Amino acid sequence: MSGRAQLMWDEAVTGYDFGPGHPMDPVRLALTMRLVEAYELDRGPLQVVSAKPAGDSTLRLVHREDYVEAVRSASADPASADLSYGLGTADCPAFPRMHAASALIAGQSVGAAEAVWRGEALHAVNFAGGLHHAMPGGASGFCIYNDASLAVARLLELGAERVAYVDVDVHHGDGVQATFWEDPRVLTISVHEHPRTLFPQTGWPEESGGEGAEGSAVNVALPAGTGDEGWLRAFHAVVPELLAAFRPQVIVTQHGADTHFEDPLAHLAVSVDAQRLVAEACHDLAHEHADGRWVALGGGGYAVVDVVPRIWTHLAAIAAGRPIDPTSRVPEAWQHEVFRRTRQLGPQRMTDGRTPHWRDFADGGYDPADRLDQAVLATRRAVFPAHGLLP
Repeated sequence: MSGRAQLMWDEAVTGYDFGPGHPMDPVRLALTMRLVEAYELDRGPLQVVSAKPAGDSTLRLVHREDYVEAVRSASADPASADLSYGLGTADCPAFPRMHAASALIAGQSVGAAEAVWRGEALHAVNFAGGLHHAMPGGASGFCIYNDASLAVARLLELGAERVAYVDVDVHHGDGVQATFWEDPRVLTISVHEHPRTLFPQTGWPEESGGEGAEGSAVNVALPAGTGDEGWLRAFHAVVPELLAAFRPQVIVTQHGADTHFEDPLAHLAVSVDAQRLVAEACHDLAHEHADGRWVALGGGGYAVVDVVPRIWTHLAAIAAGRPIDPTSRVPEAWQHEVFRRTRQLGPQRMTDGRTPHWRDFADGGYDPADRLDQAVLATRRAVFPAHGLLP
C-alpha cells in the first residue's frame, strides 16, 4: 500500500509563463491536472493541497539574496532584466509576476518535503516543480528558482541526515548537483543524455562530488538515441545499489518527460511505458530504502499534449496507490479539454503500446562494444568504490 498521498496544486502555477512560442508552455500543467481530475484521482486517493509561496528566508536556503532581488526587479519591469543573472535571455525571458509564480512553484515542492518529513503524507507530488537548472546565483534552462534544491535543503533544515535525489530528466540536473556538491548528506543521481549532445553540457561520470563528499554526485550520461531497453538497463544498473548503500531517509525524484521519443528538444527515444516503469521503481525504492518517504517532482517535457500529461498523471496515480491501466482509454472529457485549449487531438490511450524489457546489468553481462554499457560502467567505476561497492 502507498499510504497517504498529497498532490500539490495551485492553479496559479500556470502563471509561470515565458510567453508565446516558448517551449515551456504552461498548458502542460493545466492539461495534466485536468487529466488527474478526469481519472478522479483527486476524489479520495490523492489529497490536493496548495502550499504558500516560498518566502525570502526559504529561497535563501539555496539562492543568493542578490539574485532573488534581481528576479523581483525583473518581475516588476521585465525590460530591465539583468542578463548577468541569466534573466531576460531567450531561455529565461522575464515576465510580469515572474517572482510570484516561481516562488509559488518552489513553495509547492517545499510544502511537499515538509509534509513527507513530518508524516502528514507518505508520498507528495508536485508535477509543476523539478526546475533543476536554476543555480544559487542565476537562472538557467527555463528555471528561475530551483524548487528541487529547495525541497532537499528544507529536508536538511528539518533534520534529515541523508537525502537521495534521483533525476531522470533528459537534461543533467546541474543546479541540484551544484547546490550540494560538497554536502555528503545529499546523494544526487542524474540519468541523462550525454553532455556532448545536449544542454547543459555537464553531467560527465567523472563529476562525482566535491572535497569531503566524494561519490555524492552520480552521473549516467547516455548516448543519444537510447531507447526503452537501454534507459531502463542504465537506471537499474546504478540507482538501486547506490540507494541501498546510502540508506536515505527521504527520496526526492525528478521526472522530466523529455526523454520521450516525441520530445522536440532532445535525442533519447523513451516511451511513456518506460517512464511509467521508472516512476513505479522510484515508488518501490522509496518503500524499500526510505520507509516510503517520497517527494516526486515534474521537470522538463515539451510534447505538451501527447506526452507530459500522461506520464505525470501516471506518476500521480502511482503515488496515490491507484495506478492506471496503461491500456485504458483516455477519458473523453479530457479529449474535449485538449481540443478546446490547443485545437489539437489528444492521445487516445495511456500507453505508447510498448512493453519494455531490459537486461539486468549484473546478470546480463557487460558488452564492451556497447556504448550504453560503456556509459554505465564509466559511472560505476567513478562512484561505486566510494560507497563500498564493486564497479
